[in-house]
Amino acid sequence: MLTLDYANCFADRIGPSHGLDPALLDPTGDVARGIATLTQKLTSTRGKGWERWRELAFEPMRTEHLSAVRAAAKGCEGRFDTMVVLGIGGSALGNIALQSALNPATHNLLDASVRKGPRMFVVDNVDPTYFGGVLDFCASQPGGLKRTLFNVISKSGETAETAAQFMVIRDRLKALMGKDHGANVVAVTDPRQGTMRRICEREGYVTLPVPDGVGGRFSVLSPVGLFAAAMCGIDIESLLQGAADMDKTCSSQELTANPAAMLAFLLVELGQSKGKTNHVLMPYANSLYLLADWYRQLWAESLGKHKDLKGNTVFAGFTPIKALGTTDQHSQVQLYREGPNDKVLGMVEVETFDRDVAIPAGLGVEAIAYLEGTSMSSLLAAEKRATEYAFVESQRPNFTIRFPRIDAYHVGQFINMWQITTAYAGLLLGIDAYDQPAVELGKQATFGLMGRAGYESFKTAVDKALGGKGRTIGG
Repeated sequence: MLTLDYANCFADRIGPSHGLDPALLDPTGDVARGIATLTQKLTSTRGKGWERWRELAFEPMRTEHLSAVRAAAKGCEGRFDTMVVLGIGGSALGNIALQSALNPATHNLLDASVRKGPRMFVVDNVDPTYFGGVLDFCASQPGGLKRTLFNVISKSGETAETAAQFMVIRDRLKALMGKDHGANVVAVTDPRQGTMRRICEREGYVTLPVPDGVGGRFSVLSPVGLFAAAMCGIDIESLLQGAADMDKTCSSQELTANPAAMLAFLLVELGQSKGKTNHVLMPYANSLYLLADWYRQLWAESLGKHKDLKGNTVFAGFTPIKALGTTDQHSQVQLYREGPNDKVLGMVEVETFDRDVAIPAGLGVEAIAYLEGTSMSSLLAAEKRATEYAFVESQRPNFTIRFPRIDAYHVGQFINMWQITTAYAGLLLGIDAYDQPAVELGKQATFGLMGRAGYESFKTAVDKALGGKGRTIGG
């Protein structure tokens, strides 16, 4: 199992001004009893409403999704050299994180004879140079777009970015393949209704479900993330088993036995009582770095809320920040140690890497002779330990999440631990962790600016707020 080392969040390590009182962990105290009550609440609501994501790793959803995903992947087997995922936000970040964590960084460069599945691109923006460049690359390969699979992910089909991407690729595929273009599309969408569902039924696309009650940022363990993972050789059974085992651990009513409850308590309490409102996640493994991108959406969109559940103005939430060890020891740690003491530093380390690189002896330079005969993994571990020590010396609260190794099982654990942590944090803050009202205004304004009928008032509002003579420097 993953482990959570949280000792450096307490006053006996970093002092009372910045660390929490260890007495808060008294198993008979108010905090422990309060967490037990929240655990009971989460047990009573799991699988209901917007908490259906808690059931993704369990029956019957687990077998239903695995069977459907494997059947869709089997139908694509051997037909495609390249796969392009079209999506944004939760439809993209989980896929990016899984591919980065569980396939080599050189995956797209490997020869087809050794690569696990097709090349993979996740196009999560409408930057025309970026999107056009990916399509140009696909078209330039042997077989061109006929050998390219497009996995479009949109529950409604009305998200502007994904809709625009889809319209472009559909047009190009139809021009190339005519009525047979649907063989190159697998859509993950609402199983019963919505614009994309109607398009899929009309065009005859293979579809997989975005399950009811599973929001985008909680969807990576559903077909939203599982299909692309399966196509590229990731062990999706182990991914879900890791998530299931972590769920069981995070169902304990005992605070010190429940890593999600502990993580939520620490981050919320340090944020509210000690002013630590910036939360850094800093993996010491390149392959885990993009999991920090996934975490940023989960933490920011779930907890950043203007109102609490009673309608009070609270401006809840914390700012998630990503960093990479050791890279960002040379770009951010100066700020983390000597800048404002308003952060909790979360480090992620790996006990055993799949491979190591020995550092040879014989260079004959005294200043770096200490490196001779060691290894890259031992240097990375020393760098992490030294940075942890430096944070403690500077009275900066920090914790470590430790992977025994990087594989699908432990990545599944990591994902579910943070999802459950987010559910606890929402309860501790008294907010709805599953809505995102602030995102909607930007969507509505985009509709108005792009000329969608019924949204004209938003264009007027934008022009009024941003129109007139601005303050600009330069030509």
